[in-house]
Amino acid sequence: MQTRKLGRTGLDVSLLSIGGLYTSSLAGGVSETKRIMQKAVDLGINAVDTAPAYADSELTLGNAIADLTAPLVITTKLGGRPTPFDPQDANGLRASVEESLRLLGRDHVDILMIHEPDRPQQYPWWSSYDPLDGPVLEVIASLKQAGTIRFSGLAGTTVNEMTYLVQQNKFDVVLTAFNYNALFREADSTVIRSASAREMGIVLGSVMGQGFLTRPHSVSDPHNQVWLADARRQQLEQYVQLLDQSGMSAVELCLRFAIEDPRIHTIPIGCKTIEQLEASVAAVEKGPLPVDVRSRLDEIAALLPYRPYEEPMILPLGKNYHGPGIANMGAAVQVGKLKN
Repeated sequence: MQTRKLGRTGLDVSLLSIGGLYTSSLAGGVSETKRIMQKAVDLGINAVDTAPAYADSELTLGNAIADLTAPLVITTKLGGRPTPFDPQDANGLRASVEESLRLLGRDHVDILMIHEPDRPQQYPWWSSYDPLDGPVLEVIASLKQAGTIRFSGLAGTTVNEMTYLVQQNKFDVVLTAFNYNALFREADSTVIRSASAREMGIVLGSVMGQGFLTRPHSVSDPHNQVWLADARRQQLEQYVQLLDQSGMSAVELCLRFAIEDPRIHTIPIGCKTIEQLEASVAAVEKGPLPVDVRSRLDEIAALLPYRPYEEPMILPLGKNYHGPGIANMGAAVQVGKLKN
């Protein structure tokens, strides 16, 4: 497995890493996670991303890696714990980190990220916005000084707000999700460009759009036709045609698209099984997309490069959403927890 330097952290991270949402009871629990993590290490993967918001991922992962001797780059996050969560409570933030360490069975974590700091209506992280300030910054600084964490980061899903936070130059790593993949390119000239200019480590989350890019054939479902913008429908139909013509699976196309960008340092994959892990590794080992496929994909992405107003960041393809309920579904998705 190829490794890349995680920006100015200097950490060598594998091009693929393990996304923590399914290293939990949401998938195979401890036993399957243990098998996945051992196989991941055998395949050269050395990084894993988790969070208190990912169900019992920290506990499951901690149990699964307890006997692994291979070095791992571990990322976890602040946000949602303890409940009720108050991001202005410095003691509560420290307690959350202590709980993460206990669950993971570690005396430190490599990267501690603020989870969804770009959604102020969800969590009011900042006591001052310009200049950026808040208890979380003081907590992170003290944890770094104590060696409890090595580096700090941001994990979000928007572009404008995240770009502003990146530009404050207070963090070492950024995880951006749902906004840079085979069809969505919003982060290209915003978050990713700004982070790269500051030599931040860049983690690309949800490269398969939480699965919607692997279910494109359902675009023909009449229920989807009700809410899809015409330009999005045309785009998805042409995406399906490209998959058929190339002979690639959606997983292969999405991963091979992402690894071509040298600004991206690692891509967490939310695998539930060893077979999914192996398929992802096999896809990456084929290298970037052929020139003709990449060129056609770029043309398709350009049909609708930015999401229409209130279109959900996770397109509900294959689900029976239609009529007035789609607006409520979109709002729910927009404020939902970040997933890999």
